[in-house]
Amino acid sequence: MIFSEKIKNVIEKTITDCLLQKLSAYKPETKIMSYHDRLIGTDRMVLYSIIQFLNSAFDVSIFEPVALELATASNKYVRAEQQHIVGDQISEVAQIEIQSIINGLCINGEPDKIQEIERLRRVCRTGSINRIKSIEVDLYLEGINGDKHLFDLKTMKSNNIDFKDSKRSILEWVAICLYKNPEENISTYIAIPYNPYEPKPYQKRELKGMFDFEQELKVADEFWDFIGGIGAYEYLLGCFERVGLEMREEIDKYFDKFNE
Repeated sequence: MIFSEKIKNVIEKTITDCLLQKLSAYKPETKIMSYHDRLIGTDRMVLYSIIQFLNSAFDVSIFEPVALELATASNKYVRAEQQHIVGDQISEVAQIEIQSIINGLCINGEPDKIQEIERLRRVCRTGSINRIKSIEVDLYLEGINGDKHLFDLKTMKSNNIDFKDSKRSILEWVAICLYKNPEENISTYIAIPYNPYEPKPYQKRELKGMFDFEQELKVADEFWDFIGGIGAYEYLLGCFERVGLEMREEIDKYFDKFNE
């Protein structure tokens, strides 16, 4: 995938704006850590505190808008939205079927997303219809051929993810969409924008038995190259690096003011 200078500028501005917004929202911790300050140094403790803040506050809030810009630039999709509302109606029988799928996975651990979708398609309008709180997805993409792709972005290590709840959520998205259109071609995913285990492969053992790795899990380059085209992941890393170099002096000044 070849990206224009205009797209590079848009993506790098998105990264820059998100970083500045997060830094402006940071408030130093008020707790005193006398031993840590004397052992490690106040300047290092301040730096650690800011980095911890960015790790928790910066993740999805930057990856969502960047993913949206990248998907839009790829021209692979006729529609791309973040925080897209899926709907608020689901078949009662579909809810029962979702619980049945999860129960079966807990026992047998043999996920097959294509089969699971077909099970929900058969019951998507069966029984009474329940109205639920409007469901939003982090990223919604609609392909030229009408295929729909819905993503739940996760940025923590896998041992912090509630796998059952995540699985239930992406199955509910399927059921809600199929209620509106039983013929819809839909895919739902857990997307992890970076691999916290790099350079080692992402550790999938905790997810085994609950997720169909081929059909509903996208990690790092699998995610970015899927939405932006082959090479998008490496291209994006370059954007982050350039922004970091350009803002290094400004970031250093920001850190210094907390050490005065």
